[in-house]
Amino acid sequence: MNQDEPEVIRWQGKFITAKQRGRWEYASRSRGIRAAAILAIDDGHVILVEQYRVPLGRPCLEIPAGLVGDDDGASDESAITAAHRELEEETGYRAETITDLGMFFSSPGMVSEGFSLLRAEGLTRVGEGGGTEGEDITVHRVALKHLAQFVEAKRAAGVGIDVRIAMILMTQKIGENGWLDG
Repeated sequence: MNQDEPEVIRWQGKFITAKQRGRWEYASRSRGIRAAAILAIDDGHVILVEQYRVPLGRPCLEIPAGLVGDDDGASDESAITAAHRELEEETGYRAETITDLGMFFSSPGMVSEGFSLLRAEGLTRVGEGGGTEGEDITVHRVALKHLAQFVEAKRAAGVGIDVRIAMILMTQKIGENGWLDG
């Protein structure tokens, strides 16, 4: 693949753009919007959300997340500001501090979208959550020691599991020598 080949836009919507460079086809966010994904762990529990996802045709279990700068006039919004807003909107929890852990890419072979992974600490429940109108988000507060069983029960019930949950599961399974335990 020649990196100097021109990028061609094949289709563009409000949020998604289909592109091609040489033989390589991929999708990106329109307008340079990126996402903020929030790892909210407090008192031995992780805060997760479940909502219906049209591309999957079923609900999906995820860490809270949202778009950075997607509101009109907010194109300069920081990932930390968006994370504060999205965490409260989706889960009803407010964080005392949010730390940006860096930019990550979940499926770089077909999507150019990246996300800032943020750690939320000092959580206080201030509302019900559930997202904005039409999102219909269910909030789960799951004990980390029971996370694997919770995820398996959701999977057995036909719920999709976001890849970012694997990162939480793997941190529980990696032993001191770097190999997976059990």
